[in-house]
Amino acid sequence: MTDRTKIYYRTLQQSDFTLDLLDSFHRYQETTRVWYEKDGEYLLKEDQFIDEWDDQKKQQVISSLQVCVASGGAVVGAFVENALIGFANVEGARFGSAGQYVELPYIHVSNEWRKAGLGRSLFQQICDQARQLGAKKLYIAAHPSEETQHFYRQVGCTYAMEINEEILAREPLDIQMEYLL
Repeated sequence: MTDRTKIYYRTLQQSDFTLDLLDSFHRYQETTRVWYEKDGEYLLKEDQFIDEWDDQKKQQVISSLQVCVASGGAVVGAFVENALIGFANVEGARFGSAGQYVELPYIHVSNEWRKAGLGRSLFQQICDQARQLGAKKLYIAAHPSEETQHFYRQVGCTYAMEINEEILAREPLDIQMEYLL
């Protein structure tokens, strides 16, 4: 890991979404336990798997981020030199009973840069972007891994008061969460 003082953050523009944007980004997560909901209660169980993005998945993510910005959302990136080492995005469309939510689809930090405070910084910055979009809450379909759930709890997220069925259908094992902006 390089000196932390060389990390900088910026909002990404359409011109940033080049095919090589995620070339040095290492999405790798070993999961051993996950949270799940049963009869209105959240429980922890053993479940071992590895999430790792290949080049095809990285291209899908880049395309998704492009669409996000083109449709009024925002993407914030953390960089060292010109290498993207973390990013978060918020969609532009509001939803919920009072239009209070915007979705936080991605917040990821490259594996070798985790535990350095980047996730928390990205989260704070994407919250600022969500406020600028007029949202009152972030809606997060959060990965069920114990570590991911711990991160969201640490930054103040709670279980979602309203469930977006379309988002839930995309990732039915994710834990539906929210954050009051």
